[in-house]
Amino acid sequence: MSTGSLVEAEWLRVLSQRQPKAAEFLAKSSEEQTRLGYFHTLREICQQPSTWLQTDALMRESVGKLRPVLSGITSLALTGSGSSEYAGDCVRLPLRNELGVATEAIGAGVLLSYGGKALPPGKPGLMVSFARSGDSPESVGALAWMLQTQPDLRHLVLTCNAAGSLAKNYRNDPRVTVITLDDVTNDKSLVMTSSFTNLVLSGRFLGFMDRPQRYNEICNQLSETATALIQNYFGTFSQVAAKPFTRVVYLASGARFAGTREASLKMLEMTAGRVPSVCETYLGLRHGPMSYIHSDTLVVAYLSSNPNLRAYEIDLLRESDQKNLGLLKLIVGENIPKEVLRDQDVAIECEGLAKLGDENCPVIDVLAGQLLAFFRCLEAGLRPDSPSEGGVINRVVQKFALHLPKA
Repeated sequence: MSTGSLVEAEWLRVLSQRQPKAAEFLAKSSEEQTRLGYFHTLREICQQPSTWLQTDALMRESVGKLRPVLSGITSLALTGSGSSEYAGDCVRLPLRNELGVATEAIGAGVLLSYGGKALPPGKPGLMVSFARSGDSPESVGALAWMLQTQPDLRHLVLTCNAAGSLAKNYRNDPRVTVITLDDVTNDKSLVMTSSFTNLVLSGRFLGFMDRPQRYNEICNQLSETATALIQNYFGTFSQVAAKPFTRVVYLASGARFAGTREASLKMLEMTAGRVPSVCETYLGLRHGPMSYIHSDTLVVAYLSSNPNLRAYEIDLLRESDQKNLGLLKLIVGENIPKEVLRDQDVAIECEGLAKLGDENCPVIDVLAGQLLAFFRCLEAGLRPDSPSEGGVINRVVQKFALHLPKA
């Protein structure tokens, strides 16, 4: 048995001991789990704490490759398609502050539509392409187009698939640096789970080039916090997913708001659109989106550890309670005040979030969103590994014609 298989077997054993719901799922044979459609997704969600440590080691070993890529840049474009774009958005704010350069998260489709006009100002610039498969038509097309039209732009590819087009086509191109994450992060499921959070952590390293030990400490703390979340609340997410909500709103502030974009997408994808979902900032909710919260709405609230942000967030949660909005709240945070919890509300206590700081917490928030969507998918009678029964969406977006702008 390989080292990776031994690690998987151990955390599956521990999880089964700690969580009766997990034991129920894992007691079935691999063939039965595959037939029921959750074999891959369950493992890909739960393997994340251990894979984050692998990504930590890989990125710290890659300092020599990365240093010349980042040296002297004055702008940074973080790009990808769908979830991969959101991965860049999760690290946009901290990288802008740590690197001190103009930083934007830009969808690959935007680059195909507007070319260099969409890039942040400043040369030399660096474009980081995030990709699970590396075969998405717009991600591949955007990199090729930027290479053709923006000769001064440097490129870094962070991908989970060594056999994908982005990795294969540019592995020996001197203008492009490619870093491929461990193959175990190349999720087999339709939706991105462990691939997403590992791409986020790989991008997050760019802000720690001169502080690799701090990056190591953060990845270890994230792994511990995520492990505790899964082991303590696996069954809790199943119980919440069984509640009679028909729509969800996700709330967060600052860097963590980008994580709600991914959590919201996971609910939409894994329920095949049967459970509509939106995301918003706490302060933004009052400006119209609060009307989305009906009596059948689940409110997922990620609570900041920053005292100033938390004050705004708690005010908003109190206001929503005074207006009797929503079916119930699922609050994820550390030291969650009891006064923001109504009778049916559920608190997910995550020790270590304050120590990590909000800028490093999106992966924890997304993991919570993944578990909620996983169980809601099963409640809907769908298969988490392939919830889009009619093939409306696919693991890799199918090829389509690219209509490129003028150079």
